[in-house]
Amino acid sequence: MKTLPVDIDRDRLPQHVAFIMDGNGRWAKQRGLPRIAGHRQGARILKDLVRCCKDWGIPTLTVYAFSTENWQRPLKEVEFLMRLFERLLRKELTEMHQAGVRLQFLGDLSELPASLQTEMTQACEITAQNQGVTFNVAVNYGSRLEITRAFQALAQQVKQGVLNPEDIDETTISQQLYTPDGPDPDLLIRTSGEQRLSNYLLWQLAYTELYFTEHFWPDFDRSAFHVALLAYQQRDRRFGKVATALSA
Repeated sequence: MKTLPVDIDRDRLPQHVAFIMDGNGRWAKQRGLPRIAGHRQGARILKDLVRCCKDWGIPTLTVYAFSTENWQRPLKEVEFLMRLFERLLRKELTEMHQAGVRLQFLGDLSELPASLQTEMTQACEITAQNQGVTFNVAVNYGSRLEITRAFQALAQQVKQGVLNPEDIDETTISQQLYTPDGPDPDLLIRTSGEQRLSNYLLWQLAYTELYFTEHFWPDFDRSAFHVALLAYQQRDRRFGKVATALSA
């Protein structure tokens, strides 16, 4: 499925797809494997879906890689994930750069290991001009914290006299978020059967279509993505307007 499936309307593709990559641990448990095996397989799936977005013409992909709450997981698992992030960046950066992938990281990166922060900074600098696919990775990300800090920044500007309270609108708030320069997601996909947002992109998902699947993330291949896109193209995105002919 390297090329866009023929039953997908290219003119109605989502321009931005967000993922909550859930179920790595349960996938591993079902197979009698350690949780880290699920994370490894999940990383392989993610690598191919980045390629898939490029192959099929979806310009922006955002994934929830590590939340602010994930620090509460077992220390051994957290340490493995940090090493996995760093190793994948070193291993895959050249290939992603050659494929035209633009890497960006969302979240409070200051809490991450210094060596990982260095790899992230270098990856963003190297790929900054690429135009194939924008690949946003949310790491140490929490949407409530993101919004709180945005309001704090705006309050500071008001305090300094450089911003009037009445000038604060959706645009000024959006500009203070971790995602100031891209479109909001058209489609959110969450794997593993869970049906909640888990503190992810709460502001940005205001008009996003939500799709939940029973697939665990390590099983979410191009075929599963194809099914999700078919479901998305059956939706009538009204944005508060009256129904169109599609849903009449």
